Amino acid sequence: MSQGVQNKVVVITGASSGLGAETARHLSAAGANVVLGARRVERLETLAKELNLHDQSIMKTDVTDRSQVSALVDRAVKLHGRIDVLLNDAGLMPSSMLDKLKVDEWDRMNDVNIKGVLYGIAAALPHMQSQKSGQIINVSSVAGHKVGPGGSVYAGTKWAVRAISEGMRQEVKPWNIRTTIVSPGAVATGLIDTITDEDIAAGMAKTHEQAIPASSFARVVEFAISQPEDIDINEVLFRPTSQAIDVATIRDEPFSLFSHLTMELSLCLTSSSKLGQEKRRNRNSNSLTPLRKA
Repeated sequence: MSQGVQNKVVVITGASSGLGAETARHLSAAGANVVLGARRVERLETLAKELNLHDQSIMKTDVTDRSQVSALVDRAVKLHGRIDVLLNDAGLMPSSMLDKLKVDEWDRMNDVNIKGVLYGIAAALPHMQSQKSGQIINVSSVAGHKVGPGGSVYAGTKWAVRAISEGMRQEVKPWNIRTTIVSPGAVATGLIDTITDEDIAAGMAKTHEQAIPASSFARVVEFAISQPEDIDINEVLFRPTSQAIDVATIRDEPFSLFSHLTMELSLCLTSSSKLGQEKRRNRNSNSLTPLRKA
């Protein structure tokens, strides 16, 4: 029998917009006690008024600052006496081809997408070990399963989230702690707005024409939380029903990402074919060479 989310204490990072905000709305409506963190305090305040939350239920939180993440979790424990669920939702996706050398964006993605998750774990885990219960939900992506051109660094961060989560799953069993990875496909959020590369942004915009509402993500999170304590939903990967591919590319521009990659692939195949022909000619030539007598 499902246990629901009513009265669960749920801490959400990245809660000022997108998946985090929608999940806060959904879980709050279902009876959960949500404690929300994000960098944009004014948006948190607006959301808190919408949900009729106590003003202590929101806190400015930059997930790249370990002390701020710890303070957010400690606030939840102070208010409610425990923490039942941590949703590590904060994330960025400024994807680009590696040769664009957007190193500052790589650093920022690593700081938010990987360190932010680790800081959340570091803040919540001691409380959950003490309680001998709890659930940590980390947000990965379809990109944590499949890597495409332009997504190398972003996908790397999401593969890292999955690796961290799987290792954690094996480590926390003595304390009855559950772990969940949520890997969404095209979902309507502001995530693609963080992409500064024009070709990649255009491709992702095309993919996200099929995007489903952020409420779909919120329902997945509720499903994972609602299971009986002896059931641990370790990972959910979902896409829109209409999503056949994970990264669309722009095909109608002569120097688009698609044509660039197609040209490179064609050159590789041509070179490989020529090399194979040359090797066969050499083998045939050698086989026709008469043996010399000793």
